Amino acid sequence: MKKVVVYSRTGCHLCEVVEEQLARLQKQHAFAVEIVDIDGDPKLVEEFGLEVPVVMLDGKKVAKYHLDEAMLLRRL
Repeated sequence: MKKVVVYSRTGCHLCEVVEEQLARLQKQHAFAVEIVDIDGDPKLVEEFGLEVPVVMLDGKKVAKYHLDEAMLLRRL
């Protein structure tokens, strides 16, 4: 099963939008989602800063700030 990881922050509106998109897509397509709050890890805060959400699919970055659902589905 493919795995999507979202690097996110609490209170990030764009992050919430991407998480909602992924939850909706999961109802029709089989893939796992992991949400990682970067504020819990200083290394992740340094790496991503305010540049969230970042969406990774199987370890590769596929989106930043906004998620193109059609592109993600093609890659799944």
